Amino acid sequence: MPASPPAEEPALHVEELDVTYGRALSALRSVSLTVPHGGVVALLGANGAGKSTLLRAVSGTLRLHRGAITGGRIRYGDTALDGRDPVAAVRAGVVQVPEGRRVFAGLTVDENLRSGGLGLGRRSPALVRAGRERVFAFFPRLAERTHQAAGLLSGGEQQMLAIGRALMAAPRLLLLDEPSLGLAPLMVHRIAEVVREINAQGTAVLLVEQNAGMALSLADHAHVLEVGEVRLSGPAGELARTDAVRRLYLGEETGTDRPSDAGQGVA
Repeated sequence: MPASPPAEEPALHVEELDVTYGRALSALRSVSLTVPHGGVVALLGANGAGKSTLLRAVSGTLRLHRGAITGGRIRYGDTALDGRDPVAAVRAGVVQVPEGRRVFAGLTVDENLRSGGLGLGRRSPALVRAGRERVFAFFPRLAERTHQAAGLLSGGEQQMLAIGRALMAAPRLLLLDEPSLGLAPLMVHRIAEVVREINAQGTAVLLVEQNAGMALSLADHAHVLEVGEVRLSGPAGELARTDAVRRLYLGEETGTDRPSDAGQGVA
């Protein structure tokens, strides 16, 4: 029989990652995870668990928050990302949408979108137009507000703009940090639909969310971070059925947690 083809390497490979802030505060300890090509992986956990820190380490923005990688490695395909700057990550195809939107309030919607591709260098007007039309297809409301200052948009519209700005860089891996934070239920539903559509078009997603129901409905695989360490890991559907996740993150009343819920892995 002919040999089986080798398994495809993951798009993102985080291995035994350690991160500290300052000289003493340990934020991540021996965190490992992978995001496959075209997959969706969710990170769950309470505030301070290390979820945003992990995204910052991958996107190269950790230094801006006075953090440092002190162990382990991060690779995207053949590209080493640990210790690299955000421009290197964007050029590799990895783009982050930060928590809190952080749009440029004084710039128009169109100017914000154009800024999303600046890390890629000079791009043809045709590519810029194509990227903008793709964003408007996802978010028609932005097309109606092209010349409006971003600071005058609603919270939901600013979240649309933040995601649209990231899409202008044509990412192969999109890092989403709390995209539903502070949004009304209808807008949360729309953002979830768009994330699903973006993924269906071939973009992998690493999703940080405190809305565990939304995250687990979108993800193929999920990890639960507690105090900088991975405590649970497995297929999203299986994690959603564990007592620990149902009680702590889905707000359901359960019986006593099973012993298997307390360690890494649910399989």
